[in-house]
Amino acid sequence: MIKHKYMILRRLTQIGVMLLYVGANFWGWKVLEGNLSASKLFEKIPLADPYAVLQMTVAGATLASDVIIGAVIITVLYALIGGRAFCSWVCPINMVTDAANWLRRKLRMNQVAKKPPVYRNARYWVLGLSLILSYLLGVAAFEFVSPISMLHRGIVFGLGFGWAAALSVFLFDLFILKNGWCGYVCPLGGFYSTIGRFSLIRVTHDAEKCTECMHCKEVCPEHQVLFMIGKESIPVLSGECTNCARCIEVCNDDALNFHIRSFAQQVKKEK
Repeated sequence: MIKHKYMILRRLTQIGVMLLYVGANFWGWKVLEGNLSASKLFEKIPLADPYAVLQMTVAGATLASDVIIGAVIITVLYALIGGRAFCSWVCPINMVTDAANWLRRKLRMNQVAKKPPVYRNARYWVLGLSLILSYLLGVAAFEFVSPISMLHRGIVFGLGFGWAAALSVFLFDLFILKNGWCGYVCPLGGFYSTIGRFSLIRVTHDAEKCTECMHCKEVCPEHQVLFMIGKESIPVLSGECTNCARCIEVCNDDALNFHIRSFAQQVKKEK
C-alpha cells in the first residue's frame, strides 16, 4: 500500500483541475472552461457553484437556465460523494491551509491545547450573513471577498489579490487558529456540509480493531466528527467531514476505511 496515497490523489486532483482551467485560458483547451463559480465541461455541460448561485438568487439576479442546471449538477454530485469533498479534493485554498498545518506540526505549535477564539458553527453564521448582505447589497457578497475565488482567479488569469488572500489565510491558520479558515470561518464549507449530510461515501470506524491511539484525531481538520473512535462501529455521518482520508492514512489498526453508506442498516440500527 502506498503511503499517503489519498494525499497524493488529492493533490493530483486539485492541481489537475487548476491546470485544466489554466489550459483553457492560455492555450485554448476545451475540457474545462471558466472558473470555480461557473464553468463549461467539454463546451456543453454547464457547471456552477450552488452557493454562488444561491447568493445571486437572493440578490435578485436573473439567472440563465444553464447556470441553474449547472448548480443542480454540482449539488447532486456533492450530495452523493460528500459535500465537503470539494474542500479537500478541489478547493485551492486547501493546499494553503494544509501547508500552514504542516508547519505548525514542524514548529510544535500544536503542543499546547488552547480554547479556540471562535466556535465551529461560526461558519454557518458567516453563511447566513453573506446571504443577508447579498440581499441588501444586490450582489453576491461573499464572492467579492472570498480568498478561494481570489486565489483561483490569480492562478488562472494571473490577476488580482489572489496571492495576498492566500498569504492571509496561511498566516491566520499558522499563528491564530489551527485549521481556522476551513474549520471555523469559511461559509462555502458550511454550505457544502449541509448538502453532504446524506452522501453515500463515508469513512467507517471499526471499534474492534481500534487501539485508541488517537492519531486520527490529531490529523483530522474536523476532529469533532470522530467522536465514535474507540467506542462504537459506525460511519462518520456528519456533513462536516471533508472525506480527506487523513484519518485512514494514519490509522495503523486498519480501523478506518471508506465505505458506501447503507441507509437500510442505519435505519435498522436506529430501531
